[in-house]
Amino acid sequence: MSGSSTKSDQSFMRSFSLLIAGLGALTLILIVGAWLIYEHEPKETDPQTSQQVAERIAPAGAVYAGDTGRAAMQAAQEAAAKAAASQVAYGGTTDGKTIYDNLCHSCHTAGVAGAPKLGDKGNWGPRIAQGIDTLVKHATEGYKGPDGNMMPAKGGNPALTDAQVKAAVQWIVDQAK
Repeated sequence: MSGSSTKSDQSFMRSFSLLIAGLGALTLILIVGAWLIYEHEPKETDPQTSQQVAERIAPAGAVYAGDTGRAAMQAAQEAAAKAAASQVAYGGTTDGKTIYDNLCHSCHTAGVAGAPKLGDKGNWGPRIAQGIDTLVKHATEGYKGPDGNMMPAKGGNPALTDAQVKAAVQWIVDQAK
């Protein structure tokens, strides 16, 4: 057998070549079909995309000069204040019970991290003796007691206003009297 192919070899090569050519043609047809389907599908659009891009590429700071700059700076500060005000927790309510039910109960019901339990006069008595202003200060700024107790600033919710913190503290204190 010196390099000459037999009829069965030639028949196999012809069949194999046709099979490979057919698979190649099928592959091209599938690729073109998928491309056509993709082109006719509506593109998914996110309405927030343009706003997100604008926020990403906005300058970090600004330079204000003269009266026009002063007016622009004041407008920017007012816009920032309005945006911050719209982020107030629990719709801005100053109902102490509502704030307690939404935030404070998670620690003050079970006594987590040494938190005095709601209505426990024995634990609240010495704290109340320090005065409501001290309690409000500890609740607003956070506090780590000498016995390892820890109160996170604003109960862990920085969106609370000082008035909301004071209302919640007053409501909790009223429950311990």
